[in-house]
Amino acid sequence: MGGTFNPIHNGHLKCAQELLSTHMLDRVIFIPAAQPPHKNACDIDPFDHRMAMVKRAISAYRHFEVSDVEAQRDGKSYTVETLAVLHQLYPDDQFYFLIGMDSLNTIHTWHKYPQLFELCHLVVARRPGVKMPTADTMLPVAIRHQFCYDSELNLFCHSSGHQLIFLEQTFLNISSTQIRNYIANNQPVSTLLPAGVAEYIKTHHLYVRPER
Repeated sequence: MGGTFNPIHNGHLKCAQELLSTHMLDRVIFIPAAQPPHKNACDIDPFDHRMAMVKRAISAYRHFEVSDVEAQRDGKSYTVETLAVLHQLYPDDQFYFLIGMDSLNTIHTWHKYPQLFELCHLVVARRPGVKMPTADTMLPVAIRHQFCYDSELNLFCHSSGHQLIFLEQTFLNISSTQIRNYIANNQPVSTLLPAGVAEYIKTHHLYVRPER
């Protein structure tokens, strides 16, 4: 599960738990992006802070891990390169990569995006109010031709054998942007993220609006 995690919140954890249980996975690896390609580095807190918050958020979950694999290489944190590294580190494993519906709709802008489908099963989490696609016409045009829809299994199949899967449950309506705005405006966030993360944010004065 990749992302900027700026900060990690309860919505991320809920998706990871659902992914773990519904697909009977051995573990979920959280991978904070070191240099997200689609975001301005000036708008993102340092990697060390985001990594520390993920560690605190997952500390109570036995099957959750965190990896700094994207911080171990220079340049932009391209997902396709991260997945290639993971295959080298864990050659006997299968990978399920979790993204949001908004990411699926813009996946054609990702670096070497067709190769993603060769490297993993792609799992999509939906935000409240977003319906789950039921036919291939619902997929983004850029990737529609790469998949066929299996009506019996209710999933999309790629020629590589990998699948495009939509989580049945609805993603919690929480965003990192929302949390940052709440903190900047001195609004409570205790119900939106783990206590350890909230404490870390307070201790390090993250997302606080500078005094004029």
